[in-house]
Amino acid sequence: MSTAFEEAVRSLVEQDEDLAKSAVKRHLDSGGDPLALLNQGFIPGITKVGELFSFGRLFLPELMISADIMVTAVETLKQAMPDRAGETGVKIRMVAATVQGDLHDIGKGIGVAMYRANGWEVFDLGRDVEAEKIVDAAVKHEAMVIGTSALLTTTLPEQKKLEGLLADAGLKSKIITMVAGAPVTQRWANRIGADIYAEDSHDAVIKIAASLKERGVI
Repeated sequence: MSTAFEEAVRSLVEQDEDLAKSAVKRHLDSGGDPLALLNQGFIPGITKVGELFSFGRLFLPELMISADIMVTAVETLKQAMPDRAGETGVKIRMVAATVQGDLHDIGKGIGVAMYRANGWEVFDLGRDVEAEKIVDAAVKHEAMVIGTSALLTTTLPEQKKLEGLLADAGLKSKIITMVAGAPVTQRWANRIGADIYAEDSHDAVIKIAASLKERGVI
């Protein structure tokens, strides 16, 4: 019989929501660690989906279905996770979005899952989000961090636009910005004035936490 980890991977690759729910239920009913199923099942699964999409073996509608299934699974797993905010005494608040003009949501989805697994409060704005709306959401939710993803070179300027809007509003010193995505580099982050460049979601968690500690926030 396949393991819950294997079923989690297969559920995303095959866009099978019932299988994902079954994997989560079986894992939790057996006393399994919710974070383990995320790290060893759903994240490898959504990474595989991204690879298949890049190879032309899956198409955008299928990718979006897989991403939605993962979001639902993560929300269920999150409810079973202990509240980790007590480790620092501070709940990290973050706004995450894929920039305007970019419909690819896979990387940001993985990141959001990881941030929430670490006990952060994440306001996920979705894909194709205007820079102005990102700033408005950050102000509304009193976010400490804004994380944006750009998967196309043509949408990279949206990350630069965001930095400009924050500077104009006097928010650059108050909100940490993190940029990520396939065409994003440390050089690009430096060029536009972003605080953090993350290679992947694990890298983002480490760097954001370190930056918040440096600022005395946590």
